[in-house]
Amino acid sequence: MSGFKEFVPIDIKVNSNVTGCRTRPSSQDRNKHSISDNLLTIKPANEWIDIAKNQPMPNMLFGPLWHEGELCILTADTNVGKSILGVQIADCITRGMGNSYLPFRAEPQSVIYGDFELSYKQFENRYSTDYSNHYRFSENLFRLEINPDFSELVDFNEQLLLNLELLVEQTGSRVIIIDNLTFLRTQSMDTAKEALPLMQKLKSLKTKYGLSMLVLAHSPKRSLFNPLTRNDIAGSKHLANFADSIFAIGESAQDKSFRYIKQLKSRAVEIVFDAENVIECQLTKASNFLKFEFTGIGTEKNHLKEEQDKEELEEKILLFRKNNPNASLREMANQLGTNAVRVMRTLKRNNIDCQ
Repeated sequence: MSGFKEFVPIDIKVNSNVTGCRTRPSSQDRNKHSISDNLLTIKPANEWIDIAKNQPMPNMLFGPLWHEGELCILTADTNVGKSILGVQIADCITRGMGNSYLPFRAEPQSVIYGDFELSYKQFENRYSTDYSNHYRFSENLFRLEINPDFSELVDFNEQLLLNLELLVEQTGSRVIIIDNLTFLRTQSMDTAKEALPLMQKLKSLKTKYGLSMLVLAHSPKRSLFNPLTRNDIAGSKHLANFADSIFAIGESAQDKSFRYIKQLKSRAVEIVFDAENVIECQLTKASNFLKFEFTGIGTEKNHLKEEQDKEELEEKILLFRKNNPNASLREMANQLGTNAVRVMRTLKRNNIDCQ
């Protein structure tokens, strides 16, 4: 005797049509529990694979960082260049362009760029030479912004997503870039309660229309001593769970104009651009187009501050505290270009009151 009971197979009858078989509780159960009968779709595993075989392979939109059909998050701190890279990616997709590090494998296609950061005058400035000699985008790049005259007392985020769906139908675009996620909430994105419903709605919209979606997201103030991680996204755990892929822009300690791009999550392919293979780039404006110039591959360690810099920062924190005893942790962090947690730890380590 093996100690195990004899396995008795259960005869499960599954409707193998294309629409699948959905769970159907009895009418009594439906009334009692208000159960929806179209929440789940069940098919044999082999049938799912057969259906998938007839679907086209998802092409690269921004190298291995973002593929067709994905909900991707691009995260970075304020003033690091999220919007600059976002517009650059949109421009490349409409023209069918890539580069040696981040190839483009799809057909040129139209893009909706939701710009909730810049005014149209600020947008003009970035893509012109002192407001003249303007860059000409493809006619397939559609930029949208909030209508300042819209003042109806409605659920803003619900109306925003409904309008976005309408624009998808009107333009036929299947690529959407949202700049940025923080704007889409009237409150902070630091909690699951606020992040989860929005990501659910975005993912539902993506699935319904077969969209490729890039969402730009702010990260909290980050120390240049620390490597980039998924935790750098505000509301990180919940946003990361919904995303198919995530990549981040890091500010380099080498020079104010230097940046690097690191891949943080990928469901479609293996992670290529990890800490040992970050994409190095520099912010440049050649004539009338502010952009990232990709310069090579390097290690993230080369772009982080070293231990000597850490000691210098600690000395600055202590000196600043001595000269400004009433300054808050956040005020100190902003003045010294670091974060409040590092300030607090430095003060505690030196037995100085943090209050």
